[in-house]
Amino acid sequence: MIGDTPQIIGEAPEWLSALEHVSRLAPLERPALVIGERGTGKELIAERLHFLSRRWDGPYIKVNCAALSDDLLDSELFGHERGAFTGATERRTGRFELANGGTIFLDEIATASQRVQEKLLRVIEYGEFQRLGGEKVLETNVRVVAATNIDLPSAVEAGRFRADLLDRLAFDVVTLPPLRARKGDAALLADFFARRMAREMLEDFPGFAPSAIDAIEAHDWPGNVRELRNFAQRITARALVVPTNEPVRFDPGSLDPFASPFRPPSVLKGSVETPPAASRPKLPKPELGAPFDVQTRLFETTLIDAALAAHDGHQGKAAETLGLTYHQFRGLLRKHDYGKKPGKPDSETEN
Repeated sequence: MIGDTPQIIGEAPEWLSALEHVSRLAPLERPALVIGERGTGKELIAERLHFLSRRWDGPYIKVNCAALSDDLLDSELFGHERGAFTGATERRTGRFELANGGTIFLDEIATASQRVQEKLLRVIEYGEFQRLGGEKVLETNVRVVAATNIDLPSAVEAGRFRADLLDRLAFDVVTLPPLRARKGDAALLADFFARRMAREMLEDFPGFAPSAIDAIEAHDWPGNVRELRNFAQRITARALVVPTNEPVRFDPGSLDPFASPFRPPSVLKGSVETPPAASRPKLPKPELGAPFDVQTRLFETTLIDAALAAHDGHQGKAAETLGLTYHQFRGLLRKHDYGKKPGKPDSETEN
């Protein structure tokens, strides 16, 4: 086997077709997109594209675009010069420099700002980039593999993703099937994860009861392989605490680790974190002859209120709904005096 190809489990025709697609695409020196729901294995497929390529012995660099702010992502990808911004006390080598001769995996590519997208466009097309705060044009030889769980063509239509960048990235697109479409694979994966859990506990795995296998196959697994892994290991750990050598049975209560009669009430729309309308200035209804700035303010605050309410006060999702970047949305909140805690910050609500 070439390189350190990640272990891939599954026998469903839909899954094997996707793997065959990856095997054909891997040797080609072109960008690639991996599309799929959360938990479908996009990162594993990106690794496979690297290790089955001629770059297998070169660096493989991973970047989660959603985990960093605009400036930090720019610096992470392209590096920065000393003094480029407050706190930049020395030069930093970016990921594109570190990945020279290998592959860079850009996870959650759709979250990158327009500015970063523009720089990505240039480095993919010409292999050239500049460090943040630098003037020297640097060169790199990197294959770009990007992943997302959203439909990028519709994001282009909505003005949230550059059409020219999508053209560069989409030399070929691997779309991964969700676990619910892979008949038989849920049981295979559950057995694999359960046996790994048993080894960690230094116990023998007695296998799943037939009824448990049927229930595992029948479940939709909205979180896909990641959710199945957590469930299989959780149910196995609970069963092996006191080993009985009995096959592990399906426990519906283990599907949701939060299930408890003492679970706190859910956070409802209009919670204390979302600023009540009474805390904002009273605005007149728009009417013919009313000042333009008054009507504009009313229109913008109405959109903000609706977006926050639709996403339980989640600022990042509200910004996405309105087709704005997070920083643009925060600017509107400050502009209209929404206070210090308008809705939920992303860090408190995501994942």
